[in-house]
Amino acid sequence: MFETRDGEKLLQSDPADMPPDGHIVFIGRIASPWTSRESCPKNMRAARETGQAATVVIDPPYREGLLALERASHIIILSWLHHALRGLIVQKPRHAAEPKGVFSLRSPARPNPIGLHVAKLTAVDIDTGRIDIDAIDVLDGTPVIDIKPYFASTDAFAGATIAGRDET
Repeated sequence: MFETRDGEKLLQSDPADMPPDGHIVFIGRIASPWTSRESCPKNMRAARETGQAATVVIDPPYREGLLALERASHIIILSWLHHALRGLIVQKPRHAAEPKGVFSLRSPARPNPIGLHVAKLTAVDIDTGRIDIDAIDVLDGTPVIDIKPYFASTDAFAGATIAGRDET
């Protein structure tokens, strides 16, 4: 499913084979329109451009944690990218001239495949655990590990840049 490119390096041991130490629990799953890696948008901007909404469904024990979430216009969703490679430490993205370390990339392939998504909140139903959002860039069934409100006053940095990357 994943090919290794020139310049890429693997860890000596795959984190997926190590004993757990963080005791992370999945609090729900994402229902998205994307069922294959090929059809899934590469980022949230591309996901929004499709015009397809998504839903986060929170499991019953965690639904009370949604109380007052509707106050937020946007939320941060932390997901577990369960199909991603975990042993790759240096990657050679298709669009890059040189290999890069995973911590300098937004790729899902990393020791702990945690996805970070900022989505517009469109509805919350605590009884069913349903959170409707404007878009998502993950496969259907992706586990959710946390949800947080997005605060533009502290989460946004207008002058943030990445050297060598042209973005507006």
